[in-house]
Amino acid sequence: MSRSTVPVAVALLALAPAAGYAGGTAWDAAKSAIGTASAGKLEQEINRRLLAEGRKDQCSFKTDSDQLAPGCDSKVRRLANALIDAKKKLNAAGVQNFKFVVSGHTDTSGSAVHNKELSAKRAAVMKRELMKRGVAAADIESVGMGSERPLVKPDDTPAKKAKNRRYEIQVKL
Repeated sequence: MSRSTVPVAVALLALAPAAGYAGGTAWDAAKSAIGTASAGKLEQEINRRLLAEGRKDQCSFKTDSDQLAPGCDSKVRRLANALIDAKKKLNAAGVQNFKFVVSGHTDTSGSAVHNKELSAKRAAVMKRELMKRGVAAADIESVGMGSERPLVKPDDTPAKKAKNRRYEIQVKL
């Protein structure tokens, strides 16, 4: 059911009790459409916040390495707290089946194969760091993106390359 059918679903839910209708496929479809729309809206809101938090408190990685640059402890702690808060919001909204996806990224230096492997290692480092600070391992998935999704194009200066050596976190429902 598309988001455009949500108003119809709301109308069905409003009218169904008055009509004495308490079940069946239309009723279930209406409830499902409303749940999907609210979950989608919640997912967008949380992802907006997680991306903003991640970019604000971004820890960079050393060139061609999965080692975090010095001074990242407090940044990772704030990010872990943001994930814990997001989980509380999701649970309060009745959402149980979700994952926080940590994606690792590289600059465009090096081969595509090397960058894919390096980005996967960076994502795994962030997963471990978040787990150390209280985020459940079952709630986190890590994935390497290589240099496929640069934040800055072209990354032809050391500063631009540094911005592309990053991680991002989003919730997936």
